[in-house]
Amino acid sequence: MKRAAVILGILSIAVWAGAQNSGQPAKQNSPAAGQAAPAQGTTTPQGKRPPQAKTQPEFDAYKAAAASTDVATLEKAADDFATKFPDSELRILLYKNAMRLYQSANNAEKTDAMGRKVLGLDADDPEALIIVAEVIAEKTRDSDIDKDQRFGEATSLAQKATQTVDTDISVPANTPQEKIDAYKALLRSNAYSILGTIEFKKENYPAAQEYLQKSIDAFPSQPDPVVVLRLALALDKQQKYPEALKAANRAVEMTQDNTVIGTPARRERDRLQQLTGGAAPAQPQTPPKN
Repeated sequence: MKRAAVILGILSIAVWAGAQNSGQPAKQNSPAAGQAAPAQGTTTPQGKRPPQAKTQPEFDAYKAAAASTDVATLEKAADDFATKFPDSELRILLYKNAMRLYQSANNAEKTDAMGRKVLGLDADDPEALIIVAEVIAEKTRDSDIDKDQRFGEATSLAQKATQTVDTDISVPANTPQEKIDAYKALLRSNAYSILGTIEFKKENYPAAQEYLQKSIDAFPSQPDPVVVLRLALALDKQQKYPEALKAANRAVEMTQDNTVIGTPARRERDRLQQLTGGAAPAQPQTPPKN
């Protein structure tokens, strides 16, 4: 999921930047308050309109908070802004940016906290649904007493994201359609990957195979090597060795040796080559962890 998380951040920040520009105070008699009129021949993207300020002081305070480059400072600025402007639509932009920055820093606890603040403001936001679900899925262990409850929550969040991705993203007018399509495709790919990871951990390998393949198919131009390797392992667990070897070979092609994903990918490939060549079976490799 690391590759997907990085690309997701790039696409999302581009959308966020446009929404930031649309966040200026609403003006009366405009085509859509706070937004410029679409250029001739363009179409306003479907979905939620970008958040906007109600007053100039609110917008100025938002810009000051959004200028924070340190994530801890940004989090505090977001909280302070939310306290001062408890009804502002712009609160969600600050918390989403903090969520992304904490995700980039691999701070799962804070990523989850910021994601839940976003969902507290918009329970249908697909990006926050996916990011919170991913944190839960990746951090849940077999030894956790509340494992089933945690997996259930993550599954519900990821499934909801597959439904809201077409209706609840917020992009400014005149955003290129290809960027919107790529953003939606990557969100779907991440959601299916999470669902596949959960089913794999639950040892429901046929369901894991289905979701992981959906993840790859949803964003075929840049498949995630972690997802490809997990697909190989899910097929391996079902003794579908030729299919598993094909996926493992693909994971090897996408990675370098002596890397977090490259090393287990090569071990899985070698194991499957032995199996398909008639050698004695070895134990499947442990699925990669993010």
